[in-house]
Amino acid sequence: MKRIALMLPKLSRYGGAEQFGYRLAEYLATRCGGEFDVTFICAKQDGPAPQGVHVVRVGRPIPGKLGKVLWFALAAEVARRKGHFDVSVGLGNTIFQDVARLSGGPTKLFWDYSIRAYAPGRERILKTISRLLSPGKQLGRLVERLCVRNTRVLVANSEFVRDLTVRTHPHLKPENIRLIYNKPDLTRFFPDDPARKPELRQRFDLPENAELIVTAGTNFRLKGIHVLIRSLAELPASFHLAVAGGRGSRELLALADTLGVRERVHFLGRVDDMPALYQAGDIFVLNTFYDACANAVLEALACGLPVVSTSCNGSSDFLRPEAVLPDPADATELARHIRALIHHGSTARTDFAPTSGLEPYVDLIRELAHD
Repeated sequence: MKRIALMLPKLSRYGGAEQFGYRLAEYLATRCGGEFDVTFICAKQDGPAPQGVHVVRVGRPIPGKLGKVLWFALAAEVARRKGHFDVSVGLGNTIFQDVARLSGGPTKLFWDYSIRAYAPGRERILKTISRLLSPGKQLGRLVERLCVRNTRVLVANSEFVRDLTVRTHPHLKPENIRLIYNKPDLTRFFPDDPARKPELRQRFDLPENAELIVTAGTNFRLKGIHVLIRSLAELPASFHLAVAGGRGSRELLALADTLGVRERVHFLGRVDDMPALYQAGDIFVLNTFYDACANAVLEALACGLPVVSTSCNGSSDFLRPEAVLPDPADATELARHIRALIHHGSTARTDFAPTSGLEPYVDLIRELAHD
């Protein structure tokens, strides 16, 4: 058996990078005929590990962002060396590995894109200053640069991330970064019988007869929820918005009140059964200011929903041009797209079938393990 290490600060089934890491560990341990002995090196574990996966928890003994980043980068490397693994896969915040998945893109360009989610003037200035003065964030950028220089094979999860990485690190060439897109678990995400929609809406306490927009995310500012609420105010009263991932901030609730749409915005908190929520909706909208390759877009497409997202999202490559907004700050244009596409079937491209999913990672690990 080849000994494989996956490294990520958190082992969990919730969150984009975390969900990917969990699924890859599970696949390697249970679906490869006993070919791999899999260890997951993490700082924190949220819930049980996949069957057959060993877990090495290095903890978080140093408080604060700086302490967490520094400790995991060093402790994961100690565990990696101690384990004498045949192949190590870094999924975030590590320096040395055989394969590094560039799932978030370069921090500097993420900052450039995401700052547009904040109001011009004081709000943007304060956010920029806080980022520049954060020792933890600056250390994270250093770890990122070291990772790029100390990894045998770099993998980007979208053309968007690959191109941004090359812009940030000019010594890299696009052809030297492997491209493997995300792919949803099609055993969980699939179209349901439309007749079940009222039952599903009742489960989430959502109005049965509304034209229901669904969105999801934990960082509401980054996902453009404030813009989406403004766009809701430009749509007929039959349109409602369901938001998975949080209960709504005071600022967003006040915005909805001011616009007169508070009764049409439903903050659902953490939703563990996302397939049911997608299947309850009429359209999925991810009005993100930055996403490397948002899983939610792919999951919603797999559930048969029309999807609208932005050009700042790597998984928008899977959408037809009319479903992609160039400016996530334009509430009027977003409302126009929602109205035009909500009842017109899937917005998925039919001419785009890139390398995607877990199998290409397994092939790459096999290739390196037998090198």
